[in-house]
Amino acid sequence: MSSVAESPSSLAVATRTDQSVAILTVDGVLDTGNSASLRDHILQATLDEPAAVIVNISGLKVLDDSASSTFIGAYWQIRANPHVPVVLVCAHRGTREAITRNGAAYFMPVYATEKAATKALSQQSRRAVRRADAQLPADLTSLRESRRLVREWLTAWSQSTLIPVALVVVNVFVENVLEHTASVPVVRIESHGTTATIAVSDSSHAPALRLPPPANGIDVSGLAIVDALSRAWGNTPTAAGKTVWAVIGPENQL
Repeated sequence: MSSVAESPSSLAVATRTDQSVAILTVDGVLDTGNSASLRDHILQATLDEPAAVIVNISGLKVLDDSASSTFIGAYWQIRANPHVPVVLVCAHRGTREAITRNGAAYFMPVYATEKAATKALSQQSRRAVRRADAQLPADLTSLRESRRLVREWLTAWSQSTLIPVALVVVNVFVENVLEHTASVPVVRIESHGTTATIAVSDSSHAPALRLPPPANGIDVSGLAIVDALSRAWGNTPTAAGKTVWAVIGPENQL
């Protein structure tokens, strides 16, 4: 079974099912005008609860940095069935390296061929990812509450070694929401293997940007600290605003 859907700005997404795996083949040009449409196609593919979703972007031309942001945005919005693994396929090594470098591969692994992706999916059990989230009030009490929740969740998941860095990261993210937006912060944390991801969403579409370092002295801005303490971090647009995230591991210590 297969279907083809046209999206704005010359983006075409063909969908087929192969042994309970949904395969999306994306062709055309990806830009800021149609990145949300591709994100929606990925989200829709998870709703029928396939064994997995493979997104083949070998025929996709990317005009800007929207590719990684699109895939990460889809990941953070998969809530109807968060246990459906989503992986990417791209025949072009440079694009795979860019996806890995920008952090998307932490959430959606990328492979050179559909065969390689299918093999990897068949050889692994569904990743045991622990998740927890909470919506907090738009006031200063969220700073203390977010730290309390992160400590509680990581302790329950036997990830206590990650707590010191995780507390710093979540404090920076929540503080930025309170200072720069008029929205409530939504804190989400995931634990997978030896790493954890801390994410905070808000309803502002303005990206979280690290300010240029000062000409003299040390850059002690919040996001500079997050950059120094994490494996990777970034922010990505969502349908409701944006999500700012950071991945931390055992090597990230204060």
